[in-house]
Amino acid sequence: MTADQLRQSPLGHLTDTPPASGRGYPHLGPAVTGERGVRLREVPFHAQLNLRLDPAGAAAARVGKALGAALPAQADTAVRAGDLQVLWLGPDEWLVVGPDGSGPTTERVLRAALADEPGSVVDVSANRTTLELTGPAARQVLEKGCSLDLHPRAFAPGRCAQTTVSKVNVVLHQLDEAPSYRLLVRGSFAQYLADWLLDAMEEYRHSPLPALP
Repeated sequence: MTADQLRQSPLGHLTDTPPASGRGYPHLGPAVTGERGVRLREVPFHAQLNLRLDPAGAAAARVGKALGAALPAQADTAVRAGDLQVLWLGPDEWLVVGPDGSGPTTERVLRAALADEPGSVVDVSANRTTLELTGPAARQVLEKGCSLDLHPRAFAPGRCAQTTVSKVNVVLHQLDEAPSYRLLVRGSFAQYLADWLLDAMEEYRHSPLPALP
């Protein structure tokens, strides 16, 4: 058995043991929780690299060229660079998120672009897993436990933020207008947050979908 076969995501152990409610737990693949108007799944093993550098330095331009997209300079925004998403975390800090297995290559690219300028590239892939919430009622579900204004006029595709959902620290990223959101959460809080989201989704199983303002 290979190391990849032995890997287990923070919610992987729950895939075959749904709770008594019968709602199941989110997981990548067929074991996906589907609710009327909203859908939740875990997307495990994303590559995640924390990047720190001077946004005004030459390294920032080299990183942008190497990635194929300039680092986002506006607060709480994200840009797509091929298979990667680059999320703004602070004036000199970004999170580069990519598909499973892309971490080592992305790290080499970032380190080469950083060269000898002050900064850092740290692989934090093991720090968080990703929950993906999507569907017409996804915003209403999040609004039950998140204090951010998630109306499209304030939080639209391409926006991200470090915030809390039901008192859990997450990096929240809106992917598209479905709407689809990704919640990057520490592994130790993943089961609690998944349980909370499933409970918040419950009212949309049998009731008509509310109209969005």
